[in-house]
Amino acid sequence: MATLTAAKRVVVKIGSALLVDRKTGDLRADWLHALAADVQWLKGLGCDVVLVSSGSIALGRGVLGLPATSLALEQSQAAAAVGQIRLARAYEEALAQHKIITAQVLVTLEDSADRRRYLNSRATMEQLLSLGVVPIVNENDTVATDEIRFGDNDRLAAQIAVTVGADQLILLSDVDGFYTANPGDDPTASRFDVIDAITPQIEAMAGDAGSGLSKGGMKTKLMAAKTATAGGCAMAITEGSVLRPLQALHQGAAATWFTAQTDPQAARKRWIAAMKPRGSVTLDAGAVTALSKGKSLLPAGITAVQGPFERGDSVALLDPAGKSIGVGLSRYASDEAMQIKGHQSAEIEKLLGYPGRAALIHRDDMAL
Repeated sequence: MATLTAAKRVVVKIGSALLVDRKTGDLRADWLHALAADVQWLKGLGCDVVLVSSGSIALGRGVLGLPATSLALEQSQAAAAVGQIRLARAYEEALAQHKIITAQVLVTLEDSADRRRYLNSRATMEQLLSLGVVPIVNENDTVATDEIRFGDNDRLAAQIAVTVGADQLILLSDVDGFYTANPGDDPTASRFDVIDAITPQIEAMAGDAGSGLSKGGMKTKLMAAKTATAGGCAMAITEGSVLRPLQALHQGAAATWFTAQTDPQAARKRWIAAMKPRGSVTLDAGAVTALSKGKSLLPAGITAVQGPFERGDSVALLDPAGKSIGVGLSRYASDEAMQIKGHQSAEIEKLLGYPGRAALIHRDDMAL
């Protein structure tokens, strides 16, 4: 079974019902400050932490005096716009007490579907984590539609976990795991400690139980588990209302763990390798050697570009003899790649008119 102390990068999803008091609509400040202490503990172990947080709509509707249920779409979006400011400030203040810098990252599920936007998100998140920042991720509920209607922050958290190459995803929820049936309706329901494979039988057990504030039920959590585990990330569902919920999980609190099917890096390489190349770049001998040593592909090592392809598209990597040695996701469109091929990275701004990325294909975005 996975343990938090063994993780190198953890994504933690926080449900609305944990952050916001159901009766008053106010933020549960004591719980949030205890969570901040958990984040400090994990970072002290050398672990990167990303928080995917619900709560903006729940906070905003309390401020605006909107009803607790049955909000129209435009009301939900207005509540999100008001609540997001308060949510980000609350996280910033709680984590600042532990000298942890936070960043707000607003995304939708579409950002992981479009490769160009996916690469932007991945690069930004990697940079933030390398600087020791804790990103606070939320759906951009002021512009999203389906995400608000269906409450997909569980799946969003799984997408973020795969994007950043996390090895563990923790869903802090109002239930303590995955059960054979809804325990609120069936007193004989039993909780799974570990699920190694999501079978049709497991899927049939998922219900739609949820609180008045949390929109995601067990079906969305199973969908999140499928995404996470296929991407090499183990996932846990655990009850999060206690103070220091991550410490509690570490100390053996009730939970269901879904085991990863591979490791994050291998899963990402398989994903890239399965893409059909839209074009190709030919490398000189020095670049081929550099790639074999785990280096990124710089423009200086490229002798020819065949397209057309756009930023984020898969391109074949060809050696000087024209033999394919792998594929990678280009950080430049083919017309831009043509302009910078054979040039040093320091020349990119002069050639393109803007300061681009140093590598044409980063080592994490290629499969050899």
